[in-house]
Amino acid sequence: MIKLFKVKEKQKELAENANGKPPVKKQSAGELRLHKDISELNLPKTCTIAFPNGKDDLMNFEVTIRPDEGYYLGGTFVFSFQISPIYPHEAPKVKCRTKVYHPNIDLEGNVCLNILREDWKPVLNINTIIYGLYHLFTEPNHEDPLNPDAAAVLRDNPKLFESNVRRAMAGGYVGQMFFPRCV
Repeated sequence: MIKLFKVKEKQKELAENANGKPPVKKQSAGELRLHKDISELNLPKTCTIAFPNGKDDLMNFEVTIRPDEGYYLGGTFVFSFQISPIYPHEAPKVKCRTKVYHPNIDLEGNVCLNILREDWKPVLNINTIIYGLYHLFTEPNHEDPLNPDAAAVLRDNPKLFESNVRRAMAGGYVGQMFFPRCV
């Protein structure tokens, strides 16, 4: 019985190829859901999305955030998204590609955002994640840090934190760590 289905499938594929059409690549459920999420994006004016590998690779893309308020005003921060074939049952892998002095983003680009970890649910979507990332820049959270040094400065001395952010974004050192310019 199984062989019969395989034969029929092969015959159908050969028939489609004989019609001069290229073979059709089946999309995974994750690709279909991601396509829907992307078509329904409602990004803030400070965020853009790009597909560096072309529109044929929806599973890997970049989001650029340019905060228009807060400590990170005027900065440009790029995030890479890698989407699993089992999306939305698994949260996307998100990394910050811009080195940034931030309590919720470590120096390797890992992002501390609850909806990317323990609070992920399949009803959430790419739009929700982008708004969550944007919110990290408008209101950084010192209570759940990935960069404990930055979190301690934000908690204990907000003016010094603001100065450190400005220095890092302008392309300079904060302590012993150099940050490339991102403004």
